[in-house]
Amino acid sequence: MNLAYYPGCSGLGTSREYERSTRAACAALGVKLTEIPDWSCCGSTPAHALEHALSGALSARNLVGAARAGCDTVATPCPSCLSNLKTARHRMADDGFRAKVGRLLDESADKLADLPDVQSVLETLVTRVGLDTIRAKVRQPLAGLRVAPYYGCIMTRPADVMRFDDPENPTSMDDLLTALGAEVVPFPYKVECCGASYGVTRRDIVARLSGRLLGAARDAGAHAVVVACPLCQMNLDLRQTQVEWPGGKAVDMPVFYFTQLLGRALGVPDAELGLEQLCVDPAIAFRRAAQVVAARQAEEAAQAAKVAAQAAAKAAQAKQAAAANEGGRA
Repeated sequence: MNLAYYPGCSGLGTSREYERSTRAACAALGVKLTEIPDWSCCGSTPAHALEHALSGALSARNLVGAARAGCDTVATPCPSCLSNLKTARHRMADDGFRAKVGRLLDESADKLADLPDVQSVLETLVTRVGLDTIRAKVRQPLAGLRVAPYYGCIMTRPADVMRFDDPENPTSMDDLLTALGAEVVPFPYKVECCGASYGVTRRDIVARLSGRLLGAARDAGAHAVVVACPLCQMNLDLRQTQVEWPGGKAVDMPVFYFTQLLGRALGVPDAELGLEQLCVDPAIAFRRAAQVVAARQAEEAAQAAKVAAQAAAKAAQAKQAAAANEGGRA
């Protein structure tokens, strides 16, 4: 499988661990990621807030580069990049918009009418690689690990642009984590906003919204939250000391990128997954998972001992009854 790969700006900066774990996990699955030559920023939030055509041009430039590289699909790990790239492609159906973007890029409108498809890395793994294939390659199942998958507010929305999973109750990450051996807890806030970039201008908003998410994960019995978005990960992990925890503050909820857990389950060394870059110690979650496994093993051993004792008691009773019958006939 050969995909055009768009890492996005944060992958080279604040979310290097996401980039590293994405490449490592994909390599373990045999997915070849061909980085778009001379890719540039998609514009993220500032560009489309200023001018939609400019935002479209910034994203379309990268899609044109992917097409020139001979790729018909672009995969990106970042939901913000995904949204911009998909939205740009979606808007190219409008002749006037496409012509304006063409003038900005000095490209023909016809070329912009047939841009490569865009997928999140999550979608690529679930739909192109397949859960059965991934499950078969698991070497270290995430046994006992209870996780709350958090998709964030733009990965599946708007539905007519994203066209992947349920926009209000997505399950693709749930299914992937289950295939890795983890236990997915019920999590009602999986597509609620964490506060996004308000962490810079309105920390009080992020503190409240992120605190609600972390509190819900804790109340559901999760050992960790699992994300697919660099900004969500930063708010929930880096800012965990700042959030308003319902029921009392606690800084003990690791926040993984789903690719980090995928890589770990596939047997990729931790050093290649960037686990050391997480702010909340990931070992907290793994210790809790080990405790769950140990408790289950102890319970199973106790149950097996109980069954064995019952079987031995029945055998002894049968032996005594047989002896009594023999004595009666004598």
